[in-house]
Amino acid sequence: MSTAPPAADEDAVVARLRAAGCVFAEDEARLLRAGAGSPARLEELVRRRVEGEPLEHLLGWAEFCELRIAVAPGVFVPRRRSELLVAQAAVLARPSAVVVDLCCGSGAVAAALTAVLDRPEVHASDVDPAAVECARSNLPSAQVHAGDLFDALPAALRGRVDVLVANVPYVPSEAIALMPPEARDHEPRAALDGGDDGLRVARRVVDGAGAWLAPGGSLLFEVGDGQVEAATEIVGAAGLLPRIVSDDEVGATVVIGTAAR
Repeated sequence: MSTAPPAADEDAVVARLRAAGCVFAEDEARLLRAGAGSPARLEELVRRRVEGEPLEHLLGWAEFCELRIAVAPGVFVPRRRSELLVAQAAVLARPSAVVVDLCCGSGAVAAALTAVLDRPEVHASDVDPAAVECARSNLPSAQVHAGDLFDALPAALRGRVDVLVANVPYVPSEAIALMPPEARDHEPRAALDGGDDGLRVARRVVDGAGAWLAPGGSLLFEVGDGQVEAATEIVGAAGLLPRIVSDDEVGATVVIGTAAR
């Protein structure tokens, strides 16, 4: 016999979520009810959601590129806009490509690429131990490394990486306070804060990428509004050929830097 709360409770749950500012209150109510299992658990989940916890942390998973990605509390939640990063990386990858996902968080980008590429060799890394543990659960066939950017990678990858994706933090430090509480209060600041202009981590990745990319290999990372010109200059100054791809519908912009062959 099902222990799920009665359907009559759904309107009340939706009303509470909507009052808390949840834009997709009906969808969230359905997901929380499905994951609760009991009225008491549903009440706890709704209360925590109303207080600002990310829905994905409460459910234990996020939908990304038609995959269900495990997401633990305290780990960066993959954004749907990052599907553009995946799509562009997939276009650039040849069969058996060596793929590296820096700042991997839950490993969502690497997992999506693993699912669509032909026999890739996939590596992922993150400096946050909680993220590394989460990524390992999502990437059973990849190698997940702990450490700061390139320092985490095996030296044998130098000069061999065909596709280097980096979901770098790009929110300017002073804008963190303006983010929704679910991100500002429940996701690691290191996964959000990009420094004064939002490009601090991107600069480090671009500066180091040349030593790791294979001839003709590409680096891809996301940027926000107002950062495109500066990011393009950074990529060009590092000796990579820059290109910009944007999707206004999802609000995503990806910077691509390709090494000479």
